[in-house]
Amino acid sequence: MQRWLGLRLDFLANILILGLGLFAVGSRYSANPSRTGVVLSYTLAITSVLAQMVTQMARSEQEMNAVERLDHYGELPMEAAPITPNDPPPSWPDKGAISFSHVKLAYRPGLPLVLKDVSFEIKAGEKIGICGRTGAGKSSMLQALFRIVEIEEGGRIEIDGVNTREIGLDALRQRLAVIPQDALLFKGTVRENIDPLNLRTDAELLSALRRAGLLSNKGSKVQEVSETNTTENEVVTQATRFDLNATVSEEGSNFSAGERQLLALCRALVKESRVIVMDEATSNVDVETDAQIQRTIQTEFATCTLLCIAHRLNTIVYYDRILVLDAGQVAEFDTPLALYDKEDSVFRSLCSEASLNRQDIIRIRKAVQNDDIVEEV
Repeated sequence: MQRWLGLRLDFLANILILGLGLFAVGSRYSANPSRTGVVLSYTLAITSVLAQMVTQMARSEQEMNAVERLDHYGELPMEAAPITPNDPPPSWPDKGAISFSHVKLAYRPGLPLVLKDVSFEIKAGEKIGICGRTGAGKSSMLQALFRIVEIEEGGRIEIDGVNTREIGLDALRQRLAVIPQDALLFKGTVRENIDPLNLRTDAELLSALRRAGLLSNKGSKVQEVSETNTTENEVVTQATRFDLNATVSEEGSNFSAGERQLLALCRALVKESRVIVMDEATSNVDVETDAQIQRTIQTEFATCTLLCIAHRLNTIVYYDRILVLDAGQVAEFDTPLALYDKEDSVFRSLCSEASLNRQDIIRIRKAVQNDDIVEEV
């Protein structure tokens, strides 16, 4: 575009200079040559003047785009109130039962529904795996749970009998714990990242780091594994990296993807919520880290209600039930083996694509019951 504009500006400037030159030649006996030379010298700079003028106009237009965005954002409707008189007590949710009733969701008015009359119930303490093909509505369902996008009128989402639409956003979001797909870390220290509100003591934070597998106690199983694979200096270095005062770079760039996910898991442990949400939290980590996260889930979140979206089916086949979404609707909701035994089920087709058969599902469920590390099939 710059070359296209430059060629045309040069052409116009040269036409103007040619015209002035022809006029100067024609009036060489009547016009003062000195004045003609001054006019020609200033005309030669017309190309740069035109280029600067167009550049300034383009820059002004670009900066006005930022003003337009600010004006647009200022007119956007605000979220619901952070605090309302209907907020539940601090102990809520004390059980973790979740109910979706005729939930419909569209990201903006006029757009098609991404959740279409979704209804199901989750008992307190159940571990639910959520799967489905791309665009089935898995992440949209979690956005509806956290009220990042409000659901349509007529639908209800209840946690322990409390309608989430009737309470404040702070009361809702602070009582639920989420482990996202891309763990977000802030520049600061490990303490500030796992306990940003400074609600826990150092002893509680160190305990959470140990339970997440980032720190280990002497004589524990994790310590024994570390001693067989690393030197003493490497173990000390690992302990220093996850000290509460250890520095965390911008977006956690000084930690690996697996370490960031474990820190996000530690953040959920510190929160001590009865409802845990995992949005494809193990899709970017290796199999060993995935197994460590699943082991922590089985031990530390045993009494919590867990919703887990996962690409790796072997990480959710040992859950209590599997919720299969298809085109924004609940296609299937039952135990893994019951869904697999249906020859025409969506879950069985997903297992076939992942090369997962019934014997593999039984083996994985038995391995988890015996507290063994689950290897990827």
